[in-house]
Amino acid sequence: MTSLTGSTARPRLGWLAVGAFAGLALAVAFGPALAMRPARAVDPTTTTPEHTISVSGIGRVTTTPDVADVRVGVQVTRTKVRDAQAAAATAMAAVIAALKAAGVADKDIQTTALSLQPVYDYSSNGNTPKLTGYQIVNSVTATVRRLDTISDVIDGALAAGATTLDGITFRVDDQTAPEAQARAAAMSDARAKADALAKAAGVTITGVSSISEQSASVPVPMPYVAGGAALDKAAPSTPVQVGTNEVDVSVNVVYIIP
Repeated sequence: MTSLTGSTARPRLGWLAVGAFAGLALAVAFGPALAMRPARAVDPTTTTPEHTISVSGIGRVTTTPDVADVRVGVQVTRTKVRDAQAAAATAMAAVIAALKAAGVADKDIQTTALSLQPVYDYSSNGNTPKLTGYQIVNSVTATVRRLDTISDVIDGALAAGATTLDGITFRVDDQTAPEAQARAAAMSDARAKADALAKAAGVTITGVSSISEQSASVPVPMPYVAGGAALDKAAPSTPVQVGTNEVDVSVNVVYIIP
């Protein structure tokens, strides 16, 4: 039988205490690393990607314009800047007055171009071009909301001194309704294509992954230049045809399949 004396038991108890303290220190130091972590239901690196069908759809709605944007202006050339500015200002004031007289509201008349450029004579047989004067261009855009007055607006502006008529653009003032119709038609077109593809592949559509849209309105521009001379008041009225516009909406839809 072996027994331990008091002198030998104390050192062992000391080493046991040191070992316990060291174990506790390690547990504190590495506790976060050794702690239990929640298990993930699905590992994102092994997730099966969605099976999809990607199609595009187009919707088109024909509209009748209810407003027109008319762009008219004056172009004046004089030997001095001051003279060119004065002549252009007088001519444009008369044009704006004519637009208002034809029923265009003041809020619907906007200056869209105003420029001053030097004019040179380049016919000097290779010598330095000669400065001959200055040209001022002043243009406005008038929004005509009564389309039956377009001819009066154009003829009145030209008779008042406008020397340019840069064009007419017809449009629908509020495109909310036609765009909604075109959008619905585009989505129906896309779904019909996706259904046909899914049927051919023997699968069914279970949802939509993404949708993107592009929309555009196709106006009807009518360019015309007055040729630098005001119209004779006795000349026949300028014929203008309103025609129709198209509102196009295209969508790209990604459908989910099993």
